[in-house]
Amino acid sequence: MTNTAPTGVLLLAYGTPNMIDEVEEYYINVRGGRLPTAEQVANLVGRYTAVGGHTPLTELTLNVADKLQARLSSERPGQFQVFFGMKYWHPLIPEVVHAMQSNGITNVIAIPLAPHYSKISIGGYVKQVDRAIEDLGTPMDVRYIESWQGQPKFRQMIAARIRAGLEQFPADVRDHVHVLFSAHSLPERILQWGDPYPQELQESAAAIAAMLDLPHWGFTYQSQGETGDPWLGPDILHTLDELAQSGVQHVLSVPFGFIADHLEILYDLDIECKHKAQELGIDFKRIRLLNADDDFIDLLITIVEEQL
Repeated sequence: MTNTAPTGVLLLAYGTPNMIDEVEEYYINVRGGRLPTAEQVANLVGRYTAVGGHTPLTELTLNVADKLQARLSSERPGQFQVFFGMKYWHPLIPEVVHAMQSNGITNVIAIPLAPHYSKISIGGYVKQVDRAIEDLGTPMDVRYIESWQGQPKFRQMIAARIRAGLEQFPADVRDHVHVLFSAHSLPERILQWGDPYPQELQESAAAIAAMLDLPHWGFTYQSQGETGDPWLGPDILHTLDELAQSGVQHVLSVPFGFIADHLEILYDLDIECKHKAQELGIDFKRIRLLNADDDFIDLLITIVEEQL
């Protein structure tokens, strides 16, 4: 019998609790089942409370999935069915893989909603999907898009958002704004594996800066985890200190390692970094993220069509 089921498009995201009461369980998931201390839970609860009790990550990912489905259904009727799964919160990846199986889907294009590859981050998504398929005992042909930072449309989108971000500053200071690219830090042990993450970040930041002929720019890491192990640096708070010492007064934050507004943006940048910058006398602003914008859907369409 010929399989007439559509190809599944599986969007993979990090996940976020939807209310304060879910923070502890979510934190346990992030820690792989290890219980956090009461102090660690209180700290995370405080961060979520500061941004209103939850972030829009789940809603934004659902919106991306709906928009992508609408575009694919219009342009290629019946060929694709879009799903999204979260690494650490509902809908969890195993639940979504089961739903795909129930829909008779055997061919899948899996797209992590993060542009740069690392064995820890993107590899974690791959491992979860593979394990869920193995547990079901029903084979699926999955094509993983493990890195898409080199997509011209991605770099053009970030460049366009930098142009718009610079317009937030008075015209007479725009040539002096330091454009600061950032991405989530990871444990330094990835360097021992020859992980391409740091190189991909540096290459894409340099390429975007060259597109715009930026006179002042740099790259830094942010949102380091609390594991006790050394993490990739420099951290953005340290970088702000160094920029202030060198006389920089205007910074445009470009968190191009992230796709959508979530805690690492709404708290780490919009609250923590902005407060630090104010103490240092720096005018700190950031670009708009891709979220569920139409140009991001265009990029996802391109990625899907390249797999045909």
